Amino acid sequence: MRRIAAFALMALIWGLTWLPMKVASEVVPPIFLAAMRFLLAAPCFLAVAMAQGLPLRSSHFGGILAASLLITTGCYSFLFWGVARAPSGLSAIVNLSLMPIFLVIIGRLYGQERITARRVAAIGLGILGLVLLFSGRTGAAQDGAASVLGLVAVAIGTVSYAWGSVISRPLTLAMPPLVLAFWQSLIGGMALVPVSLIIEGYDPAHFAALKEAKAVFGLTTLVLGGSLIAFWIYLGLVRDWGAFRAGLYAFVSPVIAVAVGVAYAAEPFGWAEAAGMGIMLSATALSLSERKPMKTTLSG
Repeated sequence: MRRIAAFALMALIWGLTWLPMKVASEVVPPIFLAAMRFLLAAPCFLAVAMAQGLPLRSSHFGGILAASLLITTGCYSFLFWGVARAPSGLSAIVNLSLMPIFLVIIGRLYGQERITARRVAAIGLGILGLVLLFSGRTGAAQDGAASVLGLVAVAIGTVSYAWGSVISRPLTLAMPPLVLAFWQSLIGGMALVPVSLIIEGYDPAHFAALKEAKAVFGLTTLVLGGSLIAFWIYLGLVRDWGAFRAGLYAFVSPVIAVAVGVAYAAEPFGWAEAAGMGIMLSATALSLSERKPMKTTLSG
């Protein structure tokens, strides 16, 4: 029951963070925003870890580095860039609905999951759902093209996050999830800085924009809610349940994100998006219905 409550809190928070991320990216470049989020979250994780007397050293530096670059740098480079160009509700559907499906595929490559006919069918349905989601945003209008590119970027970021989650499983069994969250935030956030400089350039105005109300609201929500609470919970569930079962948050968060986007941002939502959402969530449900525990061994 305790883990279920933690799971519910995580899903709720991540469903609510999509709109604040969109709002903050209106005044701060998205990748720069991502770097600031994790560089601010890292000392928060560190303070809690030190207060609990947790050891920070680990002999699994290679795995920590790889997971950090995938979960934080690779994922959020694409994710924040994509959300800045696409409706937050639909971005949430693409990211959260595909996450368990990618966990199945990547988990199989690492010996953590099985590929069955049932799951192959789920992947096919997921692709159909994506086509429907994209269908209303492939017109000649410039904003439509930007939305399509944004949603594609979100999907790529989802692959990166799922891959990092799978390789994080043995790490969570070898060290406290809180400590892993600290290292992933610090390393991944630092790696986002050069990415931001290359893609978005350097401008002192970026730092000045961090003082604006939209940026403060977005960063506060993302750092305290999305990272310090939800991501810590997620890594704990990855340790206790495995990355695949932890991905069940995809059943709850998309509904919350879409409701917020439609109610407070007047985002478009037509029959194609509704059909795509239903099909993708059905695909996720189909792929997650097999819940046999997976054997995991520690690796260096």
